[in-house]
Amino acid sequence: MNFTEMRLSKPILRAIADEGYVEPTPIQEQAIPEALAGRDVLGTAQTGTGKTCAFALPILHSLSEGDGQESRGGGRRRGRSPRSLILCPTRELATQIHERFCTYGRHLGLQHVVVYGGVAQGRQVRSMQQGADVLVATPGRLLDLISQGHIDLSTIEVLVLDEADRMLDMGFLPDIRKVVDLVPSKRQTLFFSATLSRDIRKLSGSILSDPVNIETSPGSATVEAIRQMVYMAERKQRAQLLKHLLRGKGVHRALVFTRTKYGADKLAKVLWRSGIGADAIHGNKSQNARFRALESFKSGEKPVLVATDIASRGIDVDEITHVFNYDMPIDVETYVHRIGRTARAGASGVAISFCGRNDRDLLRSIKKLPDINLKELHDLPEFDEDEELADVPKHMRRKASHKTMAKEREQDKEGRSKRKKGGKPDTKRKSRRKESPHGKTNAGGKGKGRKKARGTLKGREGDEAATEESSWTPKGGGKGKGKGKGRKKTRGASPGNRKKANRSRNTSSEESPVSKTRKKSGKSSKLGKAKWKARAATAGKKGKLQKARRRKNKEATPGHRGSVGYKKKTRSKGSGGGRG
Repeated sequence: MNFTEMRLSKPILRAIADEGYVEPTPIQEQAIPEALAGRDVLGTAQTGTGKTCAFALPILHSLSEGDGQESRGGGRRRGRSPRSLILCPTRELATQIHERFCTYGRHLGLQHVVVYGGVAQGRQVRSMQQGADVLVATPGRLLDLISQGHIDLSTIEVLVLDEADRMLDMGFLPDIRKVVDLVPSKRQTLFFSATLSRDIRKLSGSILSDPVNIETSPGSATVEAIRQMVYMAERKQRAQLLKHLLRGKGVHRALVFTRTKYGADKLAKVLWRSGIGADAIHGNKSQNARFRALESFKSGEKPVLVATDIASRGIDVDEITHVFNYDMPIDVETYVHRIGRTARAGASGVAISFCGRNDRDLLRSIKKLPDINLKELHDLPEFDEDEELADVPKHMRRKASHKTMAKEREQDKEGRSKRKKGGKPDTKRKSRRKESPHGKTNAGGKGKGRKKARGTLKGREGDEAATEESSWTPKGGGKGKGKGKGRKKTRGASPGNRKKANRSRNTSSEESPVSKTRKKSGKSSKLGKAKWKARAATAGKKGKLQKARRRKNKEATPGHRGSVGYKKKTRSKGSGGGRG
């Protein structure tokens, strides 16, 4: 059977002919006729088998019939509500589905809108206000716009749940049930999933009405064309092994899977510093950053993309020659989903996995799958940690100057040599330190990173050198300068004033070299200025604080009017008067 025998409208046939589609895939051949007949569909197929086309063509055909528009009255009026809703788990998949609808329906004149989180909603709201026939959305942003009154689902005729298993894994089950309650009960529902777990069957049973079950053999369309192998490598060996394999022949565009978001960023940086054009994509990145990473991967500017499993949903890129499982997947189904990213459109591909001791049980489970032929490699290829940039193929190199990459490689060598000797490379401190024009006294730059403990400078090499070379005495060792700068704490003052007074007493009469350097350079921070102003204000205060200190000073000169001895003397003579 071909597409012309499915009785699709001529504009749709012309659009798919322009894309080069001739014969449908197994999931398309079984799902499209049932969907055109108006039945609910429960389809199970792996990624890369054409599920998007399987539900997009029947929806576009039914919308182009015109029955729904006449029943609603007014035809294509401004601000019309959507008639078809497609739910998917990730932004990338939503964007991909929206592009497919625009491609297949380019000759129909229908309006297609996509909404997802991670970006401002203004443009999406304006698109909805202009009217939409097909709405592609992620559950979170959809419910947000519904609560604000921007979207009305009362006119939905076809509801599609794509990648339902992944939506359940991401915790979207409550949101899916809320959306199902908002759409009309009289509708057509198309349900597609890569796996059929117990939760998936329970969810499909609650929203589908007499569905037709369509199952394709797991990965049969893609797995047979993939050459699979696994290296028995521990985590410490994987980064160097991956760099060595990416430098090999035949690697033109590679997709690397990691288990965590942090691991994806870290691995992308390691590859980038090795001269290989790489970028990372995961859920913590903004939508613009994810879009740029995906576009650079598609264009070939960065031929290596490091991704997590959730973010990889929606990566529809042709000509991916290699898939690397840097971390083994969490289950067997995810493994089939990963390797299905290569060998698309009849091409061949290579899937290479790295397996450690803790992943042996999962490896045995993967081998039990049909059509899975994994070749174990226990002997790792010989590679050198200090491989030069010339060893990287030209199409795999990142776009940077040779001078910059040589400098980064030297820093990596220094770090490796320190780690071999048992030390730790101090790259963070060196990168944050800024040397002032007057020496290394201004460590940290702009007053940052300087720690003071009552006049003592700690922790920085420049401050320590300045303290040793100068005659400045820390912690109040010098003589007090000005009035009211004794060495004892004030008992009658408030805690705040007492703290300021103690700070002023701990300051020596001579200025520290650090303060002189700051005055010369003129780069004192606001915090430093505030401290010096507070000290000056405290030193110049007069009043009850200074008078109380003078009265209680035991080192006062005998015979002084305010001394204790003077008072005792006058009282013993009987000259009376507390005033002497």
